[in-house]
Amino acid sequence: MPGFDPRLQCYAITDQSSALGRDDVLVARALLDGGSTCLQYRAKKTAIREQYLVAGVLRKMTKEAGVLFIINDRVDLALAVDADGVHLGQDDLPLPVARALAHSAGRSDLLIGKSTHSFEQAMTAQKEGADYIGYGPLYATQTKENNVPPLGCASLGPVLGAVSVPLVAIGGIKLGHLRELKSKGAFHCAIVTALTGASDVQAAAAGHWRLWRSLC
Repeated sequence: MPGFDPRLQCYAITDQSSALGRDDVLVARALLDGGSTCLQYRAKKTAIREQYLVAGVLRKMTKEAGVLFIINDRVDLALAVDADGVHLGQDDLPLPVARALAHSAGRSDLLIGKSTHSFEQAMTAQKEGADYIGYGPLYATQTKENNVPPLGCASLGPVLGAVSVPLVAIGGIKLGHLRELKSKGAFHCAIVTALTGASDVQAAAAGHWRLWRSLC
């Protein structure tokens, strides 16, 4: 069974497409105030210079809040702002290459997570040394372009039974899915649009994470 890491239990991700025009810093502040234990900064369509400036602000905020800070995709940006980790997709740098870059920069402690969309990908990520695995999308989602079809919550069981690193369930997760996720054995949950797209982001985060913690 996978390990449990309390820092990954309530995993929030910024998402400009669903943020109703609000900037990432404002949304991130609300996600932190709502009780998120991990914040991933994801801004794929933003110029890297602006990402660097925003990430620096978020790094300060998360450090003050005692919250894990993860950068999406960019190992260079994660190293530049002294983030706690980087999250890689299937089309990003190979995980061993990212690990080597972190080591060469004196960051052997950099957490590296990997998005996976099948049992086989999850096994490969673990073999390559991922510190945690993102698995999904479990439900229908429009968060990313070129979406992978929903894997279904039932697919969680075999993966959870085979991995030893923390597994973060992701993809289209809403309040009504949390009990089902827990019934399948999940310990870590990433929620995006149900939080970033809410009229009151802080209240939405607080409500989702309150229920998730009570189930775990």
